[in-house]
Amino acid sequence: MRRVKKGFILIVSAIVLITIGLYFMQEKLIFLPTKLSQDYVYQFQELFEELFFDSEDGARLNALHFKLDDPKGVVLYFHGNAGDLSRWGGITSHFTKYGYDVIVMDYRTYGKSTGELSEENLYKDAQLFYDYALESYPENQITVYGRSIGTGFATYIASKNEPSKLILETPFFNFSEAANNRIPILPMKYLLKYKFPSNKFISKVSCPVLIFHGTKDKVVPYKSGVRLSKLVNSDKLTFITIPDGKHNDLMSFEAYGIALESFLN
Repeated sequence: MRRVKKGFILIVSAIVLITIGLYFMQEKLIFLPTKLSQDYVYQFQELFEELFFDSEDGARLNALHFKLDDPKGVVLYFHGNAGDLSRWGGITSHFTKYGYDVIVMDYRTYGKSTGELSEENLYKDAQLFYDYALESYPENQITVYGRSIGTGFATYIASKNEPSKLILETPFFNFSEAANNRIPILPMKYLLKYKFPSNKFISKVSCPVLIFHGTKDKVVPYKSGVRLSKLVNSDKLTFITIPDGKHNDLMSFEAYGIALESFLN
């Protein structure tokens, strides 16, 4: 009996320590930035302008603006949780082949961007770049795109503004649920500083919505995208299921390109 009691205490103690560690280290688990030196020179085949913006709290935010001579509009892109613009610039520049300019930002602590991470700060930064887009494009020519964790920012922006379209690639229902899917034994709902409640934001989105999700996504399960889609007015929703699609390979499927071109044009 004493051994059982001792074993139980050890298990409980381990869970408590893991929980405490998870709470204080969650930024390092959620955000996986890579750094770039401030003098790093981006190189892409497409024409682009490098941007820097200063936020109200002193953060300096880096972005890329890919430009065409006569664009149909602009795609404001919120990228995933890993890497920096040296990678995401190459991924997002493909929108130019559909006739669209692209604006893609690096979040705080990513690449050349600086500043303190918080959910509120990230929302403010996202709005800052939307406001920048409004300086050059009418709102009915702005398409907001989010990938993975970026779907939380994209959905927020679409709920607070009136863009032409919203595109979500591998979206979560909300971030608490996504975390619970990864670590089901802990009360992630109460531990997380970051909520990203896309399910609440999506109900306030008035523009057409395109959602991509792969059936073999092990990071954000397919069912999460399906659940989120059910909160969108059916006459404004296009949901594209990618059979055998995973979390990071949807662009390689023909169905993705066909649906994207149709939705944009």
